[in-house]
Amino acid sequence: MALDAVQSSYDCVVIGGGHNGLICAATLARGGRSVLVLEAAAQVGGAAVTREFAPGFRVSAGAHLLHLMPADLLRELKLESHGLEWAARGMATTALLPGGAGLSLGAEAVQGGLSAQDAHAYAVYTARMRRFASALAPMFSRPPPRLGTTAWADRIALLRLGWQIRRLGRRDMRELLRIGGMNVYDLLEENFESAGLKGALGLDAVLGANFGPRSPGTVLTLLYRLAAESAAGATGLSQPKGGMGALCNALANAAAASGAAIRTGARVAGIRVAGDRAVGVVLETGENIDAANVISSADPKTTFLRLLGTRHLDTGFVRRVNHLRCRGLAAKLHLALNRAPAFGGVSEASLRGRLLVVPSLEHIEHAYNHAKYGEFSAVPVMEVTVPTANDPSLAPAGHHVLSAIVQYAPYALKEGWQSGRQRCLDAALDELERYAPGLRGSIVGAELLTPADMEQEFGMSGGHWHHGDLAFDQFLMVRPVPGAAQYRTPVEGLFLCGAGCHPGGGVMGIAGRNAAREVLNGSLNSP
Repeated sequence: MALDAVQSSYDCVVIGGGHNGLICAATLARGGRSVLVLEAAAQVGGAAVTREFAPGFRVSAGAHLLHLMPADLLRELKLESHGLEWAARGMATTALLPGGAGLSLGAEAVQGGLSAQDAHAYAVYTARMRRFASALAPMFSRPPPRLGTTAWADRIALLRLGWQIRRLGRRDMRELLRIGGMNVYDLLEENFESAGLKGALGLDAVLGANFGPRSPGTVLTLLYRLAAESAAGATGLSQPKGGMGALCNALANAAAASGAAIRTGARVAGIRVAGDRAVGVVLETGENIDAANVISSADPKTTFLRLLGTRHLDTGFVRRVNHLRCRGLAAKLHLALNRAPAFGGVSEASLRGRLLVVPSLEHIEHAYNHAKYGEFSAVPVMEVTVPTANDPSLAPAGHHVLSAIVQYAPYALKEGWQSGRQRCLDAALDELERYAPGLRGSIVGAELLTPADMEQEFGMSGGHWHHGDLAFDQFLMVRPVPGAAQYRTPVEGLFLCGAGCHPGGGVMGIAGRNAAREVLNGSLNSP
């Protein structure tokens, strides 16, 4: 996508054409600002791009499902009128079990071999967690309040958050406060007997995170996911036709239709500062572009340490950014197949949904133990999709693509990824073969994207999908670090809009919209 008009000065320059950057640009342009998006790659999308990994086979490089983007944001940007089509919506989740039939997890009930006690407990548990998620969801769409200030805006924000929780009623409020700091292992052990059900529910608390189910705070990460899904509405898990790249193409079209200019193949070398204020960017080609505001969708370490430079920041702030935990633990597996995979006990309808390879909570914890010592999991847990079951255009006729998130695969593998890549791939294939016998014989191409690969290909520090761990000390009003919350930074005119700021990672786009609104309202307090 080329620059729509030759121009050297804008109201706003957005660094990065991933989904957050594009949503930020569209919102700013709709607000009447002149906007330029600068994307280093040849196409927009960042890690949410559709790419060919084997001749004729295409796949979503990072996230392969859309389930966190708010329904009102999709409507606001009119993405369907800008080319977005759906291959599937309301996709089912099936937990695969060793030896055959699995569990089909619905919004209110589970189908499969569960005891009556667990079936009832599931209905009670999901209803309660949905209530908690609905109470927390509104905090995603607003800047997080700062602590220790006398500003009325922050006081009101805290009161609003407290009121949302108080509205749950005394019983639910107490329960939310009780479980909020728990680990998900203990929570699920309290509620269920079935190992397969507990494993499936526990995976959503640790997927893409530097946690095992016994890690403190994993109920928080689960509630985070559920709150985002609550804001996304009733459509549930969805697959855009053409992969996640098609979603980002629609976002780019929406931004362009609103008046934003987009340049691809335009890598930013640095953020220019004059008089302690960001005044524009310089590209690797040496070209200078002036801007009243610079908004970065790059991760915080890239933004502050590489693009801005530590000379513009105080020592304490630099130390906090350096210590930001952002080493990824999730790999992405792509398989090109000459036939549809045959998972035991999985119907054709279930093959169109999300499949979980996670037999128990103990299995997740054992897989995580390897990562603590710089090793990949010998028997990993996985979230699996077969995108061609819904969208045959992603592969040659009669062929299929399998896409899987594989945990755990540490960024800093002790033996190094050059020697460990094939063994990690083999471990994942061995586990898939247990559930889909004969899968190896149908493989005509394979790719394993490690966190190190994600860093190199998409510029994410540490290859972390969320640009930083979602943990108590990197969440809400301290995300990414104290002094850089509310999308603002210590440098006037420089803002963050990526997954590294509130509310965090996942293809939801809320950070991009929130940051744009903060730029538009022009009422930020000084850091």
